[in-house]
Amino acid sequence: MTPQIEELNERLQVLHRHTRDTPIYNPVFQLGLELSRDLEAGRKSLQDIDGLVSALECEGLKARAQKLDRMLMPIAADRNLAPFAVREGEDFDAYARRWADPMIHVVFTAHPTFLLTPVQSKAVAAAASSGDVTSDSACVAPHERTQITLDSEHDAAMEAISRAQAARDRAVRAIYQSAKDNFPADWKSLRPTPVRFATWVGYDMDGRTDIGWNTSIRYRLAEKSERLASYAASLAGIAPDLSAKLVNAGELASRMAALFGKDMSDPAALSHAANSLTANNPDRMTSLAPIVAELEKRAGAEGDADTAIELLTAAAAMRADGLGMGWVHFRVNSSQLQNAIRRRVDPESKLDITSQAALNAIRSGLEAIQPLDANFAALAIESSTAIRQFLAMQQILRHIDADAPIRMLIAECEQPQTVLAALYFAKLFGVEDKIDVSPLFETETALEHGGRFLDALLAEEAYRDYAKKRGRVAIQTGFSDAGRFVGQIPAALAIERLQGRLAEAMEANGLTDVAALIFNTHGESMGRGAHPVSMKDRLEWPLSPWARRRFARRDIRLEPEVSFQGGDGYLWFGTPELALATLASIASNPPREADPDAPTDMFYRRTDLSLDFYRAIRRVQNMHLVSDTYSRAITAFGLGLLNDTGSRRSRRQSDLTADRKMSLRQIRAIPHNAILQQLGYPVNVIAGFGTAADTNREEIANLLTESERGKQMLRLLRSADALASIKTVAAYGELFNSAYWASRPYRGTEEHLTDACLTLAEYLTKDDRAGVFRRLASRLRVDAMHLHRLLDATPGSRDGWGTPIPDREDKRRSIGLLQSLRLALLQHMFLKIVQVPVFSRSNDISREDVMEMVFTLRIDDALAQLRRAFPTNFPSIGDYAIDEPSDYPDGGDQGYEAIRRDYIEPIEQAYALVLRISTAIANEFGAHG
Repeated sequence: MTPQIEELNERLQVLHRHTRDTPIYNPVFQLGLELSRDLEAGRKSLQDIDGLVSALECEGLKARAQKLDRMLMPIAADRNLAPFAVREGEDFDAYARRWADPMIHVVFTAHPTFLLTPVQSKAVAAAASSGDVTSDSACVAPHERTQITLDSEHDAAMEAISRAQAARDRAVRAIYQSAKDNFPADWKSLRPTPVRFATWVGYDMDGRTDIGWNTSIRYRLAEKSERLASYAASLAGIAPDLSAKLVNAGELASRMAALFGKDMSDPAALSHAANSLTANNPDRMTSLAPIVAELEKRAGAEGDADTAIELLTAAAAMRADGLGMGWVHFRVNSSQLQNAIRRRVDPESKLDITSQAALNAIRSGLEAIQPLDANFAALAIESSTAIRQFLAMQQILRHIDADAPIRMLIAECEQPQTVLAALYFAKLFGVEDKIDVSPLFETETALEHGGRFLDALLAEEAYRDYAKKRGRVAIQTGFSDAGRFVGQIPAALAIERLQGRLAEAMEANGLTDVAALIFNTHGESMGRGAHPVSMKDRLEWPLSPWARRRFARRDIRLEPEVSFQGGDGYLWFGTPELALATLASIASNPPREADPDAPTDMFYRRTDLSLDFYRAIRRVQNMHLVSDTYSRAITAFGLGLLNDTGSRRSRRQSDLTADRKMSLRQIRAIPHNAILQQLGYPVNVIAGFGTAADTNREEIANLLTESERGKQMLRLLRSADALASIKTVAAYGELFNSAYWASRPYRGTEEHLTDACLTLAEYLTKDDRAGVFRRLASRLRVDAMHLHRLLDATPGSRDGWGTPIPDREDKRRSIGLLQSLRLALLQHMFLKIVQVPVFSRSNDISREDVMEMVFTLRIDDALAQLRRAFPTNFPSIGDYAIDEPSDYPDGGDQGYEAIRRDYIEPIEQAYALVLRISTAIANEFGAHG
């Protein structure tokens, strides 16, 4: 840490001590004011601030590397193969069963969490892999951001999956080696699939218009080409004939991918691509079954054990991944499916799709259906998004990969009719035996009524027949939106209750002989379902031991599935060492396993306490969600505190009036959670926990400490609380406090800012944000006081629980300094914008509108308007070869250069630093959003 940072740290600690004398004193804002005064007086420059930000950025990057190191320790490869070995007392049949089905499915999604640049991600991953997490080795990366596109997201996902596959290969080799050592007569008959990988990058249509059907086809072909090349490379030295065959098939797939990358709106281009893909070709390969059978045959006859292991490892990879980098997940919204099914069963739109009549119509349609063939032309002309998805899946299964099943995820699915509609189209296009339809539960309604939904769905004969044919019932739960709507802790409890209801519904409907595939989609942050304390907690938080036992006691095979979302999620697989350590950590805490005879956790036995506790937390969270105060505070800066972290838009475009009235439901879960981080308080994790226990504090405290689930909640709460600062929340409101700006130059110490401060003071007299932040801070403070009283009441007190997160005080100081620096920069921007000379209204945009753009951090829009009003690039009289002399122009317009230098460029530079600070704060929290 630099001497300048140390000095500021000490100053912040001194300021903190004043809160003992004056409770409403705000040290974060005070340090921001002192930095602002230095900046406006010229004692510090933006370049000086840049140096301070750079030093704190380094601390943030080190914090990311340290988190990976802490969660995955040990990372050395030779210490991460033991979890795959034969356990003491384990016989061959038990060992074979343990690895016959995946311990987990891992899904690489394209959620917009690409916070770090590619260079930064590599530096952080390398530092964590080497164990060098205390030096500045993670800080060599530049901070300049690169544009994020769907293609760059897909490339990053494929790189992460490739490293994950290599780590799985090492695990499979270890499994075979251990079996050979312990079961020399049987080991070659093992067919292990320790983990399966999947992705929806390029296949998720929900809320996106930039992914066309040909995008999905192109990606699937490119993935096929890449995977065939890696299979071929692994066999080049031990099965060259098979390797050559795979090379040829991969090169053909690559050529096909290039064809589908062309303009498919051109009928000629589409026809050529489609005919080339579907034509008979000796290199065409749509199934690996013959290759896998041949590899296993050769391994059985192979005398050299090492060669046999390599052959069997390649076969295991092929069985797991098929002709791609992994399985793929398509995703549509329930409304898209409902609109599509109307065309088939209710063409006159007379039925309410949620009605019993609509359900009967879909049932009748399913019984009378006649499968239809389709081709790429039919796919190209189809207007319905949902039907297009099924047509694309039909073509993939027919012409690209006939082995790997495809998931159909349905967002916002709250009616059984929607799932039956998906079955209808799967059956219509002849792919029902290869498609796993999976409803997503994440909204308040879905969580509230999810149990009844599952009872009704599994009672449908058509669905039961389908589930038995597929061998699984698949559902998806969403921790991001659920955490936004009901709070993260109530969301986790509601989701585990839903999981338990699934087990009951499967038993009640005679489906205990099929698997339960539960896809828990959570992010990398506390606010979106990733427990930050240990890998054990991370794996148990979304699928608790209690929920697992509900399936184990009914003898239902569990297929757990989790997401590693976007750039933040890919870090777990950022190097070969990290990838293996991640898989080893999962193998050490296998989420598929549960002891059916374990005693019931006290949290579930004392439902007289726990259920009321859950409901009370949820009430507080709902109070914030529907509160105008909370909504206005969270949206006070729009999304201007956040970097672009993905190719998907965070919210719809809006005008200035809409910005002032923005609803939380306009903002997606990731940016909502990211804003909470930036404002300094993870409301959706902490709020309500203390208040909910206030009327029964002693009993709740005892319950939480006697329950393993309760202890997990406390660990999550304390980790969030360790980074939270209500003073920071309050500080942002002071930026909009008219009295602050009116008083700032009062003593005559900043006379050069008097006019600017008075302009701000006058403008902000009608602004509501200062009061909004004060009310929110007051509510959070009351709730936090209840929380601290609860923590004090827990047996053993807080000291007995240990430090909630390593280096807590260092992290808090770093975050505090970052917040103070940003407050200074925001004040700099506010002061600059009100000093810009008056300019004429254009396109119905006034000077006041541009000021409001800056206050809501729509800086790009504001700068575009300022550059329009004060151009510096226009024709010069010297550009013309005119003989007649001219005295005009006489230099009167040269001031535009000064306006750009003195106002426009400083706002731009300050905002760039604001966004770099946002990255550093997110790194201290451990993830974006």
